[in-house]
Amino acid sequence: MVTTPTAEADARNIHRDLHSEQGAVRGERPDRDRNPVIKVEDLAWLEFEKPDLDRAEKFAHDFGFTTVARTPDSVSLRGALAGSQCLVIRRGTESRFVAPVFRAADRADLDRLARANDAIARPLTGPGGGAVLDLHDPSGSLLRVVAGIDDLSAQPLVAPLTINVSGSVLRTNAVQRPQIAPAQVQRLGHVVLETTSFQRSLDWYQHNLGLIVSDFLFFPGQRQRGPTMAFIRCDRGDAPSDHHTLAMHLGPSCRYIHSAYQVADLDAIAAGGRYLAEQGYRHAWGIGRHIQGSQIFDYWRDPDRFMVEHFTDGDMFDSSVEAGWAPMTASGLSQWGPPVTRDFLDATPSPRLVRELVRALRDGNNEFDLRRLVGLLKVATS
Repeated sequence: MVTTPTAEADARNIHRDLHSEQGAVRGERPDRDRNPVIKVEDLAWLEFEKPDLDRAEKFAHDFGFTTVARTPDSVSLRGALAGSQCLVIRRGTESRFVAPVFRAADRADLDRLARANDAIARPLTGPGGGAVLDLHDPSGSLLRVVAGIDDLSAQPLVAPLTINVSGSVLRTNAVQRPQIAPAQVQRLGHVVLETTSFQRSLDWYQHNLGLIVSDFLFFPGQRQRGPTMAFIRCDRGDAPSDHHTLAMHLGPSCRYIHSAYQVADLDAIAAGGRYLAEQGYRHAWGIGRHIQGSQIFDYWRDPDRFMVEHFTDGDMFDSSVEAGWAPMTASGLSQWGPPVTRDFLDATPSPRLVRELVRALRDGNNEFDLRRLVGLLKVATS
């Protein structure tokens, strides 16, 4: 059989446009670094500081975490699946996000990454052992990479409901009565960050941590200027990884946007959300299904206004899937669900937002200029 050039091209591009109406065009930025320093395996946990640990722990339990360890100055929280803790919250003078923590494959990778960045790994104190490397991305934001930590064993999982669907009868002589209770968190899924140095930071994460872009978004009418958001996954080769472990977007500040935690199913999201509402917590947006990542979502604010997400049924890609490209629009954030809220978009004018915009526009070293501001404003109304 003779293979034509067209057939060869089709074979090479078999994954292009798999999950997006648009793929990359010639000359656009690549979705991965061809020779990264290392390839991290996952997002291990997130670190915060908060003045009131009792209040933070209570919300965490209501959201669905369980406590691994508690001291007068810190609390560690986990999901039910085997692995590392999901959150470490330390006592601080103010509420702030400290850093995402990624997991390297082994100590050799951690040392290789340290040498490439002229840094030194140090032993981790506390349960689990291992070593940690502190780094800063081009925006100046702190991140950590760990290796050699002991995993926590799995806890009993709350089973998803048995569903009668599409004529298939799996549940007979039994009723559905999902408990109104905290939705059991299974694991940490992803974190979303805003940065004033999107392109430089994305280069850094692709080269140093071996992360792959699943989807690029660009401001309406500005594709020629390059993407302004990336949904980024770990490169595990043939093994599937979450559609995004890290998502970053260009904005007027460097800050945490939200983090997401997997639960069993839609009923867990809905019943867990009702429980949170009954406890008086603030709902941010949902329930709906995203486009990029496909997960069913529901967003809440903790008592310190940090946004957190329950999700289920997210996309899983291996390393063969190429990045999709799409315009960033408010209506394009979900396939179905209620309209996106101003709370989720953080679009309510405030003194903080005005200060950040003025500071960003005055700083000639970042990537957020007046035209990017116009593009960002279009996103909220598109």
